[in-house]
Amino acid sequence: MKSTTLGKVALATAIAGFGATTALAETFTLRIGSGHPNGPAVYVADTANFFVPEVKRRVAEETEHEIEFVEGYGGAIAGVAETLESVQNGILDIGSYCICFEPAKLFLHNFPYYAPFGPQDSDQAMDAVRATYDAVPWLTEQFTSEYGQVLLGLHGWDNYHLGTTDPWDTVEDLKGVKVGGAGPNLPWLEFAGAVPVQSTLPDGYLSLQTGVYNGWLMFPSAYLGFKFYEPSPNYTLIGFGAMGVNALTMNQRSFDRMPPEVQTILMEVGRAYEDQAGGSLNARQESGLKGLEEVGANIKTLPEEARAGWAESLASFSNQQAKDADGRGMPGSEVMKAYLAAVADAGYDMPVDYVIE
Repeated sequence: MKSTTLGKVALATAIAGFGATTALAETFTLRIGSGHPNGPAVYVADTANFFVPEVKRRVAEETEHEIEFVEGYGGAIAGVAETLESVQNGILDIGSYCICFEPAKLFLHNFPYYAPFGPQDSDQAMDAVRATYDAVPWLTEQFTSEYGQVLLGLHGWDNYHLGTTDPWDTVEDLKGVKVGGAGPNLPWLEFAGAVPVQSTLPDGYLSLQTGVYNGWLMFPSAYLGFKFYEPSPNYTLIGFGAMGVNALTMNQRSFDRMPPEVQTILMEVGRAYEDQAGGSLNARQESGLKGLEEVGANIKTLPEEARAGWAESLASFSNQQAKDADGRGMPGSEVMKAYLAAVADAGYDMPVDYVIE
C-alpha cells in the first residue's frame, strides 16, 4: 500500500513538473525596424539577414522559447529620424538607425564624423569606435539612462566620397554647389565653399533629379543601391572615411520582459552583428565601386594634394565639436581623445593632426 501511494505521488509530481516546464515555454513577438530599407543600406540588410535569423535560431536551439519578429524596414514603422524615439516609447521593440539623424539627443555619439579623413577601412573604423565606447562607458549608458533602451550593437557606413550631377576638376569648382548630407558631415563642405543641405537617403534620388541639391556626400554601397548615379553620374573618390555611427538598440522594458537566457542571446548576437559589420561594409564598398563602374558612372580620384588641403582646413573641427559637447554636459574631450587614440592604435595615420585642448 505504501509503495502504491508513493508511486502515485511520484507520478503526480512528474506530471506537475512537466506542466510547469511547458507553461514556462513562450513565444515572444518583437517588432524590429529601421527608417532605411533592407538592401541598399548595409546596416539594415545585416539587421534583417544576420541579426533576426540568428536570434531566432539560437533562441529555438538553446532555450525552451521562441522569438518571432515583425519586421518593418524602409520607414514602414518609423522614419530615419524617428527610430530612437520609437524604441523609447515602445512602438518598436528593437530599432536599427543612424545616429546622424539625432544631432541633438546623440550629439556626441556622432564623434567619428568630427574627425573626417579617418580610417578608410571599415574594420579599422569599427574597431576604433568600439574601443571608444569601451573607454568611455557614458556612451553606452546614455541610451539607457536618457532614452530607456539597451545598446545591442554598433554598425556603420562604408567610406564616404562625393557624387555630383555635374563634373568638376578642382575643389574651387564646388563653390556654391548645393550638396546633401546627413547633418553631422555637412561641415566637411565648408572648405570647398559648397552649400550644405541636410537630407536623408530616401529623399536623395528625387532631390538630385529636381535640383534641390546637385551633389551628395555618400558611400558607394548606397550611391549604387539607391541609383543616385542616374541623376548624378559623377563620383569622386575623396575618402572622408568609414563611419561607425549606426546603432541597434532595444526598448529596456521589452528587454526586461525576456527570460535571462534570451537576454543573453540578444546581447551576444547584437555584438556578433557588430563584429561582422566591418567586413560586410568593406565588401559592399568594393562591390559598390565595381557596380558604379559597370553602370557607367564617371569615377575619378581627388588628387592627394587637394585632399591634404581639405583635411588641413578641418584641423580644428574635432576640438570645436569636443568643446561643444563639453558645454552640453557631455564628456566631449574625453571621447574625442579616446577615439583619436583608438584610430592610431588601429594602425591608421590621420592626414591632419587633430588636437583636443
